[in-house]
Amino acid sequence: MTPELQKYYEERFSLFSQQGWKDLIEDVDNMINSLNNISVIENDSQLNFKKGELSILTWLKNLKEISSMAYEELNEKDV
Repeated sequence: MTPELQKYYEERFSLFSQQGWKDLIEDVDNMINSLNNISVIENDSQLNFKKGELSILTWLKNLKEISSMAYEELNEKDV
């Protein structure tokens, strides 16, 4: 792993350990719960928009796990 990539992951993991990150993920969970209701969708356009919102929020919610898996894979390749 390059020093730049190592620094990238170290800074990302530092972010994940902050209270602000935990608060953000709590807000994301609340947003997912409020958006995850198909009974209010009136047409295909609204459905596609809501799917996009949920996709982005789900990515953000899973970013910590995704980053950890990618970091582990990179370290395994370097061994």
